[in-house]
Amino acid sequence: MGILFKNGTVITASDMVQADVLVEGEVVTLIGKNIDAGGHEVVNCKGKYLLPGGIDVHTHLELPFGGTVSNDDFDSGHKAAAFGGTTAHIDFVIQPKGGSFHDGLRTWREKARPAQIDYGFHMAVTDLRPEVMDEIPSLVDEGVTSLKLFMAYKNVFQIDDTTLFKTMQKAAENGMIVMVHAENGDVEATLTPSLLAAGKTDPKWHAASRPPEIEGEATNRAVMMSGLTGCPLYVVHMTCEPAIEALRRGRAQGYPVMGESCTQYFFLTAEKHLGAPGFEGAKYVCSPPIRTPHDHKVLWQAVRDGTLQAVSTDHCNFWFEGGKGPWREWAQANNGSNWVAYEQQDPSYRRPGKELGMGNFAKIPNGMPGLEERMMVMWEHGVNQGRISPMRFVELMCTNPAKIFGMYPKKGTIAVGSDADIAVWDPNKRHTLSVSNTHMRTDYIVYEGWKVKGKPVQVYLRGKKIVDGDQWLGCNGDGQFVPRKPYAPVL
Repeated sequence: MGILFKNGTVITASDMVQADVLVEGEVVTLIGKNIDAGGHEVVNCKGKYLLPGGIDVHTHLELPFGGTVSNDDFDSGHKAAAFGGTTAHIDFVIQPKGGSFHDGLRTWREKARPAQIDYGFHMAVTDLRPEVMDEIPSLVDEGVTSLKLFMAYKNVFQIDDTTLFKTMQKAAENGMIVMVHAENGDVEATLTPSLLAAGKTDPKWHAASRPPEIEGEATNRAVMMSGLTGCPLYVVHMTCEPAIEALRRGRAQGYPVMGESCTQYFFLTAEKHLGAPGFEGAKYVCSPPIRTPHDHKVLWQAVRDGTLQAVSTDHCNFWFEGGKGPWREWAQANNGSNWVAYEQQDPSYRRPGKELGMGNFAKIPNGMPGLEERMMVMWEHGVNQGRISPMRFVELMCTNPAKIFGMYPKKGTIAVGSDADIAVWDPNKRHTLSVSNTHMRTDYIVYEGWKVKGKPVQVYLRGKKIVDGDQWLGCNGDGQFVPRKPYAPVL
């Protein structure tokens, strides 16, 4: 006995057609008109859309950063993702300084034990010693086919041009893709101390420390290296016109370059949000920074004309008011090493958060919540407002991420043989986004009070219903690691 989705409208990256969908076991086995129920469980989808489960290829769950650790993990983060219609994501493994890629993989596999949706890993390169360079081909055997390098965060994650170029050469030899955080970290490391010395310490100065010119310059540098090496390049969280133009030039020259933006960059501004009174702007500190209304228009045009291939979140949330509870005393006695154990002892505790940067914007942990709202916000402001079609929405949120990162057609579409990751989407369902109804582990959201029309009312992971209205039906351990294929297409 399977599950028969009847009377719905199936939306893929290429089509929007009324059809029934039969799921048997974990996969789609039949799509057609008037499929006989034949003893199957029937889900009446009249008036609803059937979308492939969303894929967010840019998340940071339980990430150590800036003297603390991001709040959502492979338990709470997965639950939040699913309530937003996302059924798979790719998280970033951080290679430990002095360690190997496989040391990092072991750590993240342990973090992922409570997984409730499917997931993959990117490898963030931080210390490319010769013996580590030799490890790169072995990652393909582990199902990890993407390498992330930071052109920013000097003295923390930043790599030099030699490392970037050599990594691209090695990745190209093995059918892998290189991702970059494109900002000139050397310039930022010069601007920031100057701003602080001038007494410019509030959150709003974060944007001045990382102007759009340094994002455009770094993007152009990475694009040129991609052209020289033939290595597919994916520029993450693009925010501004100089960066988009650099990517567009590279694509016009036939270089294998692609890019994403993240939801927040289509809506939030440095002037209004980073410049909010008091310390409120700390909620919106992320890197690269949020920009201007003009850059919003540039990004919408880039997703329409194909310059950008995907919309992700860079989900990395920290408490706005953290450090609550007797943490400091406990940390002193326990070397501050086991956050989870302490939180299990004292559920009211909040690990340190954005307040770490009070009086110094450079110490504010970078990142914001967004994993749950991604698809709802982009549907409302993309599809409902006529900026993109429903098919382009699916392409950006589901299909392109799966293709670029070697998960297609297992993931990212509704097709015979594909995993039955299905969001039953009600285009008429109205919902108000609020911290009061979010499933993320956070004390704020950046879309507080926003009203959307269209949301998932049921979500299925490989044929199992994990969301039913407001009810959570998922289980820890049900999420599976998705090994990814090399030599994925450049879109």
